[in-house]
Amino acid sequence: MSRFAIDRLVFGPADVDLARSPLAGHFDAETYVLGAFNPGLTRLPNGNLLLMVRVAEALREPIRDGKVHAIRWQDGAYVLDGWPLDLADTADPRKFLLRGGRWRVMALTSLSWLLPVELTPEGLDVVAVHYDKAIAPEGSFQCYGVEDARISKVGDEWLMTTCSVSPERHSTTLYASDNGLDWRFDSIVLDHQNKDMLIFEGKPGGQYWAQTRPLGDLYFAYPPGSDWRAGPSINLATSPDARHWRPHLNPGIRPHATTVATARIGGGTPPILTERGWLTLWHGVEPKEIVGIYRTYWSLLDRDDPSITLHSEHAPLLEANPELTAPLADRMYVHDVVFTTGIADAGDHYVVASGEADLACRITHIPKGVFA
Repeated sequence: MSRFAIDRLVFGPADVDLARSPLAGHFDAETYVLGAFNPGLTRLPNGNLLLMVRVAEALREPIRDGKVHAIRWQDGAYVLDGWPLDLADTADPRKFLLRGGRWRVMALTSLSWLLPVELTPEGLDVVAVHYDKAIAPEGSFQCYGVEDARISKVGDEWLMTTCSVSPERHSTTLYASDNGLDWRFDSIVLDHQNKDMLIFEGKPGGQYWAQTRPLGDLYFAYPPGSDWRAGPSINLATSPDARHWRPHLNPGIRPHATTVATARIGGGTPPILTERGWLTLWHGVEPKEIVGIYRTYWSLLDRDDPSITLHSEHAPLLEANPELTAPLADRMYVHDVVFTTGIADAGDHYVVASGEADLACRITHIPKGVFA
């Protein structure tokens, strides 16, 4: 049961019309929506809210003729690749690992594209689904899809970071807009595996700031007795123009040694300025089975120097809510996952957008007093 009075799913797989998908008609195989989730969130000039929904479109029968198949963009079309089953580890429903090499190599069971969904000002009802403004792969650097939008409004410009996936690179790509609805591709801004780049909605010290979360296979240990746990953490970067980024010397938010619930962390919502400092919601992952347990936490950062963490709340703000997904039980493929990706000011409360169970979009109204 939710601790908040307004907490519901507002958009899910059944709400996506695949006849209007960018993939429609490109190959002779049936697809379905594995998930419509992890939405970027922003307020439009007309007062409505926009969800930029990640639609993970998957093959209905990925395994056939002794091979497991993946969808890939190539030269303006979508094609299917087949991998021998004896080379593939398919334990994780979201991806399969390819055995036989010295590195971890994987392919995805779905290809993701981004669908703009316009909501009422409180985020509770759908006004329009803008299929004509969908964002799909347009280069080899994102041939396996475009994922997990995060939207920030800085001055008069909307900036959206996304994760673009390909064999070439696992990069962060930037889109820009003059109205929050019509987006144009701008550039690759981080050329390494980084799924959680969040641009601050403002300019501390007159420059752009962003939270980043670079990943690797090796982390060096903190000394015995340290407050911190080695592993993925939230770093910081600055930029004069939001296109060219320089890592900040000081670390950002790090996993705390005393709690396994945040053994792995990453950014959630673009930081927004409050009277107490920059409010940032982030996710912590507790190890469990293949995927882990995802929860949402929050921190306050110094308004002038965001590398200074003023407060981090160790009790989760949001947890997965099985009551919300009960009507979608036949579509569930992961559990214990809430992944918060957007926040908008609504007066005495915040409208918070999350992906629930890698399946659907969740809207929660959180009173501002919670962060006092």
